[in-house]
Formats: sequence, C-alpha cells, structure tokens
Amino acid sequence: MFDKKSRYAALKTCEVSDHRGRKVAVVPVPEAPKQTQLGIHALRQGQRLDHLAQKYLDDPAGFWRICELNDVMLPEALTEAQEIAIPGKRH
Repeated sequence: MFDKKSRYAALKTCEVSDHRGRKVAVVPVPEAPKQTQLGIHALRQGQRLDHLAQKYLDDPAGFWRICELNDVMLPEALTEAQEIAIPGKRH
C-alpha cells in the first residue's frame, strides 16, 4: 500500500468505523523520527519542500522530515516562514 521508503510502510493498519458506520482502514500516526539538525535554510518565495528535500536529503519524498523537524503537519504551514530547520541525512 505504501512505498517501501515511506514511514508508514512498516505500520499495521486497523479497521475503524467512520461517522456513517462504514468500516475503513486507517494507519496509526508513526512516532517522530530522531533527527539531527543540519542547519537553517532561508526560504525564498516559490521554494518547495520537495525540492529542498531533494537538495539536502537526496530524497524529494523526504519533505515530511523537514515538516517534522519544524513541528508542522502540512508543508503549506511553512510557506510564510522566513527560515526553516533542515534535518541531516540519515546514514
């Protein structure tokens, strides 16, 4: 269901009922990864987190790690930030 690099890939889904009584599969929220901070990036207008994740992490799908380190859930929450913390690469 998820890409093998996804932080959700190893999590077990469970079934819950939605507000209409339908059974739906859900994935629990994964634990935040332990990350070190590589540095601070001065965000310029039009820069996207997937491009920054490619530049700093060699993985455009790693944009969520930038979100986690900056304590936001959605990338859009960082669009007005002047500076954002950048996580170090995983080894």
